[in-house]
Amino acid sequence: MPKTDFSCVRVKQYGASSIGASERHNERKNDTYSNINVDPERILYNVHFKDPGDRTYMEILTEMEEKGMVSIRGLRLDATLFDELILDVNTMYFDRHGGYEYAKQFYEEAYHFLEKKFGSDYILSAVMHADEINKAATDELGVPTYHYHMHAVVIPVVDKEIRWSKRCKDPELRGTVKEVIHQISHSKKWASTEPMTNDHGEPVFRSNGKPKYRPSYSILQDEFINHMRDAGYRDFERGALGSTAEHLTSLQYQIQKDKERLTEISEEKYLSEQEYSLISDDVNLKKQELNTLTRDLEREKAVYEPIASVNKTRAEVDAMGKKSLTGRISLSPEEYSDLKSLAVTGVDSKTQIESLKTRAFEAENDASFYRSKYYNASGTIDKLQDKLEQLQVRFDQLYEKCKPFLQALEKFPNIAKWLITKVQELSLQHEALRESKSISQSDTRKAHHRSRDLDL
Repeated sequence: MPKTDFSCVRVKQYGASSIGASERHNERKNDTYSNINVDPERILYNVHFKDPGDRTYMEILTEMEEKGMVSIRGLRLDATLFDELILDVNTMYFDRHGGYEYAKQFYEEAYHFLEKKFGSDYILSAVMHADEINKAATDELGVPTYHYHMHAVVIPVVDKEIRWSKRCKDPELRGTVKEVIHQISHSKKWASTEPMTNDHGEPVFRSNGKPKYRPSYSILQDEFINHMRDAGYRDFERGALGSTAEHLTSLQYQIQKDKERLTEISEEKYLSEQEYSLISDDVNLKKQELNTLTRDLEREKAVYEPIASVNKTRAEVDAMGKKSLTGRISLSPEEYSDLKSLAVTGVDSKTQIESLKTRAFEAENDASFYRSKYYNASGTIDKLQDKLEQLQVRFDQLYEKCKPFLQALEKFPNIAKWLITKVQELSLQHEALRESKSISQSDTRKAHHRSRDLDL
């Protein structure tokens, strides 16, 4: 059974002092990113549906205020001026539908939803990120797989009526509308007026008797998926309100994959270190052999130097023997013996010297080969060490995200297990309810067809 795809719209609030960090991330203005999944070489694939250009978010807001398009009258210094909406569907949804090109079409339609919801004038930036790799999906599919999502920064504006005060000199104007301004107000923009009901359709009340209202962010989720379905994107579901089961499962899966990857890198690093150690031993051994051969060569040269330097004894050699009247040279037994020994020694020494030179040349070649392997292994270990450190940082970040859940599981195991069981029960009930509705709709259609056949 294929895994269900879920949509999600998250809202973050920013003031004048905090919007800069979001802007640098969204517009990719940083040199480095704390999110290690960002691939700088793919930043050019990001798509702007609303591009702020060279202006900052604050500069755009200041221009809009000067033109009277918005008002910050009466706001505190730390008031919310910007809302960032992150629109998202899980990675595999886009992978199954064609990847990058499909994601561009999907988020272009999502941008039209934002235009309808907030007005295009109040959207400062809307960009689809296509440069963040999903390592878990990449490992699962065996090819680089990227997580497509959209960041949109909007100004929460409501129309506010300014009325004439009681001090107005004209009695007829007092209390009437003086002007309508476009006031920035996060709380009023997201105020909900839709009553909350129970399973029986009855209104739900607070302990003080006042009615409860549906959370505005929950309504936003409904509005988004309804818009996308009307536009033809029907094969994904709305994320369950308040549910963390899907996110937690994905997070645990990512941690498991990173643990496995960390183990593989550690093992590879260990094997490389072992190979590095063996190569180092071979290099040292070859160095010792080379030094030994060099010493032997120098020693042999020293022994045969007097013989090799013929110029020093040429006079003595020339003086050997006596020439007869017939031109023949006669040697005394002593001279013959010395000359013969000298010739034999010279031939032997020359042979030994050539042999030592050959051995020295071979040893030097072996040493160069092992030195090359030595440097290659050293470079590989440095790269693996960098990769290991990056994975360790990623693992630490993921561990920090899961830390509250793990602590709760450790300190309150029964409560945690009870909570997981309840989530699973609710999920099963939800699935059963969907199947029941599907069967009911199917029965209704069949009855309709039977009725139409009877009429015919």
